[in-house]
Amino acid sequence: MERRKIRDEADARACIAGVKASKLTARHWARSEGIDGRSLRAWTMNLARGASSTKSKLTRSQARLPRGPLRLVELIPSTPAQSRSRYVVRVGVHAVEVDDQFAETTLRRLVAVLASC
Repeated sequence: MERRKIRDEADARACIAGVKASKLTARHWARSEGIDGRSLRAWTMNLARGASSTKSKLTRSQARLPRGPLRLVELIPSTPAQSRSRYVVRVGVHAVEVDDQFAETTLRRLVAVLASC
């Protein structure tokens, strides 16, 4: 089941309050509410950091930063575009299908194994 990510600071604060009110662990509460546990954990840590950093002395550059709602940016690694080239290597009745991203040394080992069959 796909669990929903926490949208913004207000959503995060409501979720954190829900965890505290429920007397459940954050993990169990998130699971019961359909919330992504990693998202809840990240927001909890970031909000805690924000609270502790406001107590410390601000540097000049930090003091000039605009204050607004705290947002968590989720970084998702991009997957490389699918290779358009596909190759089928046949050894007897056996076949191996690879693309441009396949390692040549691994292909050599596979062909050697197939040739020994």
